[in-house]
Amino acid sequence: MSVASSAAASAAGLRRAVRESVSGLPREFWWLWTSTLVNRLGAFVATFMALYLTLDQGYSASYAGLVASLHGLGGVISSLVAGVMTDRLGRRPTLLIAQSSTAASVALLGFMRDPAAIAAVAFLVGMASSASRPAVQAMMADIVKPEDRVRAFSLNYWAINLGFAISSAGAGFIAQYSYLAGFLGEAVMTLACAVLVFLKLPESRPERGPGGAPARVTSGKSAATEPRIGMGTVLRDGRFMSIVTLSFVVSLIFQQGYVGLPVAMGADGFTSADFGFAIAVNGVLIVVMQIPVTRFIQHRDPRRLLIVSSMLAGYGFGLTAFAGSIAVYALTVCVWTLAEIINAPVQTGLVVRLSPVHGRGRYQGMYTMSWSVAALVAPLMSGLVIDRFGAAWLWGACAVLGTAAGAGYWRLMRGLSELEELEDKTDEMDEVEGVEGVEGNPPVPASAPAEAPVKATAPGAGNA
Repeated sequence: MSVASSAAASAAGLRRAVRESVSGLPREFWWLWTSTLVNRLGAFVATFMALYLTLDQGYSASYAGLVASLHGLGGVISSLVAGVMTDRLGRRPTLLIAQSSTAASVALLGFMRDPAAIAAVAFLVGMASSASRPAVQAMMADIVKPEDRVRAFSLNYWAINLGFAISSAGAGFIAQYSYLAGFLGEAVMTLACAVLVFLKLPESRPERGPGGAPARVTSGKSAATEPRIGMGTVLRDGRFMSIVTLSFVVSLIFQQGYVGLPVAMGADGFTSADFGFAIAVNGVLIVVMQIPVTRFIQHRDPRRLLIVSSMLAGYGFGLTAFAGSIAVYALTVCVWTLAEIINAPVQTGLVVRLSPVHGRGRYQGMYTMSWSVAALVAPLMSGLVIDRFGAAWLWGACAVLGTAAGAGYWRLMRGLSELEELEDKTDEMDEVEGVEGVEGNPPVPASAPAEAPVKATAPGAGNA
């Protein structure tokens, strides 16, 4: 076969893969996807807060860690509150409140100069920005059919990182001239997201049956109502809470890319633009690799994938101890980014499958809280370790945590088959897929194909 023929075949295969990845999803999903992309294009605070405080304002790494932890504490509180709001008020009102509040608080943060004021407003920013996550995930599960959710979550995660890659590189250069411009830019983009949600997205929360009880259909069986879901229900779900705990450990590692890494690079004499380039590798690699990797892993054993991704995350950051140039820093980012690409869809797949339809907001809120708690603890961890012992000890601790998380996933899931245990929960708490007011989403009959156990989203990204 000639080179031209091979190139043509490769191009045809790529077009087919892209077409299969984007076709058949409802219009509402694409508006939500667009909102996610716009939001991430304006991301600035979470990525550059540490550099802003240490390099621009002259504060210590410990103070920067304290402020970032208060930002995380706000996220811890709002994750649970927003989860309840998502189930009670609805997905759309929660998104509008969260995004409008984020825009206002981010703009205000750019004008704060007093240390106490900076810390207080950072707390408000953390509350507002984290409040949208349970609503986004619940709405996405509402409007997309089960057999399409793998692609939908993967595409949403792709949008998060496409926006992140662009904003990281651009904001790194903006920060060299004006951090205030970065804050105001994020505020404008977040407000644009709120306008988009208001104009284009209908409410997707499933209707409830008589007396406020949620109507549902089980797999192959009918049932009049689903028991009410409260936060106590979530906390008593031992298997789910084990996943939340392990998610926290893995999140604690990934957070170092945004709190420990910039401080360590700044201490080594690198600029904000250098850090912007290194961290942009994360977003670019996910943009390039997320969809093909998701297609590859979606039918693989989630137990092995979670173990492997945890170890890669820990050792990827561990290798940072040996970095002395931008190229080596970028190489370490590649290692832990591969872990993120694998971990995000598998972990989110477990969360979605274990979440009852009318408790999606609360379950997603609890899962989001694991990332928010990590965002609270990670800055304190990185600031104290770097100040007292040096960055090498921080990267060694990441390697230990990755090993511990891998062992935890092995212990939790070693007795589970790939599908049987996950299906138990969905058989008990399946959903009505026809949501009134959302086009292109008819009810799914009991004979419809079961969704795959792997779904992709943002963790972190938890930052969406």
